[in-house]
Formats: sequence, structure tokens, C-alpha cells
Amino acid sequence: MVFKNKLNCFRQTFCLIFLLFLSGYTVNAQEDLLSLLEEEPTVNYTSAAFKTNRVINLHSIEHTAKGVLDFKISHRFGFLNGGFYELFGLDNASIRLGLDYGITDRIQIGWGRSSFEKTYDGYAKLKLLRQSTGARKMPISASIFGSMAVQTLRWPNPDRENLFTSRLYYTTQVIIGSKINDNLSLQVSPTLVHRNLVATTAVSNDVYAIGFAGRVKITSRLAINAEYIFVLPDQISPDYRNSISLGIDLETGGHVFQLHFTNSTSMIEKGFITETVGNWADGGVHFGFNVSRVFTVVKPKFD
Repeated sequence: MVFKNKLNCFRQTFCLIFLLFLSGYTVNAQEDLLSLLEEEPTVNYTSAAFKTNRVINLHSIEHTAKGVLDFKISHRFGFLNGGFYELFGLDNASIRLGLDYGITDRIQIGWGRSSFEKTYDGYAKLKLLRQSTGARKMPISASIFGSMAVQTLRWPNPDRENLFTSRLYYTTQVIIGSKINDNLSLQVSPTLVHRNLVATTAVSNDVYAIGFAGRVKITSRLAINAEYIFVLPDQISPDYRNSISLGIDLETGGHVFQLHFTNSTSMIEKGFITETVGNWADGGVHFGFNVSRVFTVVKPKFD
């Protein structure tokens, strides 16, 4: 009887040890499998280099996501040097209403109408490179942008022959940028603006320029943006100046408010690159804002 009890005790102990060994082996096997999965090469894409697909006037390297519609209201008051008589520009204003849509995560299109020169514009933007780390290391993001604008002001001399093509403007731009770290993003935008009709032969139909832009993140909802557009010499009238803009981004739920100061009245490329007249030195600066509100038109599908 004593022997049987000892034998049963031995069996129970053996079974317990075997079960513990088996459970430990199973846990180790699961951990080994997870480690193999974790070791699979992954690509980590950089996001949110800029808060929206605009810096201030310039397009940023960000794109509107697939199936998302971005409704933008862009507004510029008059020049600050209008003084108290014009309430420092608040008596005057120009506005652009625009729609941006992501066909895919790499292809974005848009349309807008500006009160300044009663201009309609449309564009397409294609992402060529996307900044990433991990299995695929890419230090920059790059997009190509193309737009066409038509100015619809009444002809100053309707009795002469006026061609519709004289109202057309074209812009081609390469946007190259990088999110340097969590707090700093920089980009450069080589640009060509073509104007079908110019005022005199002393200025060029083709205008080459380079845009520089940056963003400094202050908090998760606040950032400072800056832009400078350098137009190569001897292409436009001496009355026009390079565009300089400074502003902040404020994110509040589904809206992004961009408050800024700029010496450019127009809010499309042919205007703020080739037709800027404001001078920061004498108060020729607009206070303005962009308001962005996004809507999901097509919900993403998950496997």
C-alpha cells in the first residue's frame, strides 16, 4: 500500500513536471515565432511633416489622403499700411474657395476660384518619393505639381481682338522636402510659371523661381510656418517683389486654422510668385488665414 502511494505520488509529480516543461516549451516556441515575425523587414513612412497640404501659399509635400475631400477657405485682408482709415486692411479683402481631393494616397487634384482677378484654377499633384526608414531608407519626400489658371476680368479694351488663350497661366513645380526631426520640417520648390500674355516685351513669358519653406512644431496642435519665394532676376517688372510669408498653424479637431502675414495678395501660383506688390518694409503686408475642413467621401477598405 505504501509502495502504491509512493508510485502514485511519483506519477503525479512526473506528470506535473512534464506539463510544466511542455508549457514552457510552448511559450518559448511562441516567443520564437513572434521574434521571427518582428524580424521581418518593415518600412516606416514619415508623416505629418506639415499640418496640411499647404504651408502658407505654397503647396507642401503633404497630400490629401485617398477618398478625403479637403474644403479650404483662404482669406486675405487689405494691406496693414492702409492705416486706421481702412482699419489696417480689414475694410478690404480677397478670398479663394477651394476643394482638394485625394484620388489615391499619391495623387491629389484640386479646383478653386479666387476673387482676386476673378480667377479659376485647377491642379494635380503626384507624389514621386516618400520619406521612410527601416527596410527602405528614403531621406526625402518629393512631389510634382502642375496647375492651370484662367483670369476672367472684363477686357479693358473689348473693341479690339482679344484671345481667350491670353487669359491662361500655367505652373509646373517640383516639391522636395524632409521631416528633419519631430519638430522641424524643410522643403524647397523649384518652379516655372508660364504666362501666355505679358504687358511688355521687357518681361518674360516664362518665370523661374525657387520657393523655400519650413515648419517648426511648438506643441502637438501649434506650429510656426515660414515661406520665401525667390524669383530669378530680370524676368518680371521691377514693381513686383519676392513673396515672404510668416504664420502659425492651429489644429482644433477636424479643422486646421492657418493664421499668417504675407505681402502677396493672390493665393495661387501665378499670382503670389509673379505678381506680389507688397513691401514688408513699409507695412505692405496682408493679415490672412486659411481654414481647412476635411470630409471622408470614400471610406478606406481593410482586408
